[in-house]
Amino acid sequence: MKKLNLLFKSLFYTITPFLFLFSCSPTVISIDDTNGVLGKTNAPVSVELILNKNQINAAEDGRLALIDPTIADADPIPVQLESTRENTDAHVVFIMPDGNPGIRNFELIENKSPINDRVKVIQDSKSGQVIIEEADEKVLQYNYQTVYKKDVVRPSNDKNVKPVFSRVSGVYFDEYLKSHPEINKDTIVSTSIYAVPRSDYIHPLYGLNGEMLTRDWPDSGHPHHRAIFWAWPEVEYGSERGDIYALQRVFARPTGNIKFSEGPVYAQVVAENLWMWEDTEPIVREHAVIRVYRSTTNSRIIDLTIKLLALKDSITIATRFTNSYGGLNLRMQTPESQEISFFTDEAESKPVRAWSDFNGVFKGDDSPSGLMVLQHHDNPDYPGDWAEYPDLAWVQPTFPALGTRYPLSTEKALILRYRLIVHVGGKPGTDISEKRWDAYNEASAPIYNFETAEQ
Repeated sequence: MKKLNLLFKSLFYTITPFLFLFSCSPTVISIDDTNGVLGKTNAPVSVELILNKNQINAAEDGRLALIDPTIADADPIPVQLESTRENTDAHVVFIMPDGNPGIRNFELIENKSPINDRVKVIQDSKSGQVIIEEADEKVLQYNYQTVYKKDVVRPSNDKNVKPVFSRVSGVYFDEYLKSHPEINKDTIVSTSIYAVPRSDYIHPLYGLNGEMLTRDWPDSGHPHHRAIFWAWPEVEYGSERGDIYALQRVFARPTGNIKFSEGPVYAQVVAENLWMWEDTEPIVREHAVIRVYRSTTNSRIIDLTIKLLALKDSITIATRFTNSYGGLNLRMQTPESQEISFFTDEAESKPVRAWSDFNGVFKGDDSPSGLMVLQHHDNPDYPGDWAEYPDLAWVQPTFPALGTRYPLSTEKALILRYRLIVHVGGKPGTDISEKRWDAYNEASAPIYNFETAEQ
C-alpha cells in the first residue's frame, strides 16, 4: 500500500493510503496517480488533512481550491469540504483533472470570492421532490414523495401518446383474483395490480446534453417500473411474502428525515424511508445517499449508497424466484441503436472488476450517450450477477446471490454501493472501463461513512 504523508510547515503528519500531502508555504498536495487511473477518469478524490481556520472558512464559503503550479494561468480546481472534526482534521473532495500518470502536485489556495459554478439541490415546494441541478440544468430528480401517474415526467414528445396496457400476468395474478372475484380475469389489465403510486426512486436522469435517459411508469405491462430504484421482488417477513419491487404488500414511505448539501464539487441527498408492511407496520429503516458530482467534458459521476436495517426479526430479501431480477433496478428509455453490455472478471482475477453499460441515441440528442454502472467490491456477495432484458431497455447488477435469501439484521445494517456514470458516446473501451472501476475502488475514492456522518 502506498502511504499518504502531510508536511504542514514544520509538522509531519501521516494520513490515509494513496495520497501524499505536504506543504512548506503554500500547502502542496501531492497525489500518487502512477497508473493514471484518477486523472484519465476525472475521478473524485477524498483527502484527509489538517486545515487552519482560514482554510476551513474558505472551504465553507466555496473559496478553497487547488491549482497546478506547472501550468501557467491554470484554472482553479474546486475543493469541497466533506467533513471536519473539532475544526482540525478535515476531509476535502475534488475532481482529479486529466494529466500524465505519476505524482501529481497541486497547491491549496484560498480564492477571494466563491466559485460560481455549483451543483445545487432544490426541493420543490409543491411536490416535495428533490431536484439536483448544475448550471441551471436539471441533472436528476429524486422522488422522495409519492408520484401518481398524472405527475410522471416524460419526454416532451411522448406527452400525447395514448397508453396501451397489456393483459395481466405474473406472480400476484391468482392472489389478486381471489380477493376480487367480481373481475373477469380475461379483461383485467396490468394497471389493476401494478400501476400503484410510488416513491423513493430516481427519475428522470438526464444525459450531458439534456436527453432523458430513464423511464417511469411505462405504458405497457410493467407500470411498476420506475427508472432507477432499489427494491426486491421477494421480501419475506416471517412466513409472509411481499414485493416492494412490484408494489405489493410492502412499500417504501418517506419519514421526512432528509438532508441536503451542495457545493462546487458535488450535491448530496441523504433520505430516510421506512418499509411499511401492508402500508401500516414499519419493518425496515432505509437510508439512501445520492451524491452527484460536477460534470466533466465527457461524463458525470453519481454515487449511490443504500443502507437497510431491519426493525423486525425474520426479514429476508431475494431476487424473483431467487434466480433472476432484483436489487438495483434500472429501466431506461428505449433509444435508437440500443446496446447493452456487461462484464465481470474471472473469479481468480486480482482484482475482480464488474461493470455494465447501456447506450444508444436517446430522444433529445442526435449523438449516442449512455449509463455505466460499477459495483463496489465491498458489497456483500460481490460481484453480483448481471441481468439484462433488452426488450425492456434494462440491465442491472442483481443482489443477493443466486439461490439465496439475504437476512436483514436488526443490529448490523446491509450497505450496498454503486457508481453510475453518465457518459457521451457509445460503449466505452475496456481500458477506460477498467480505470473507472479502479478509481471507484481505490482508497482515495470518497465513500459515504454513515457512522461518521451520524456523529
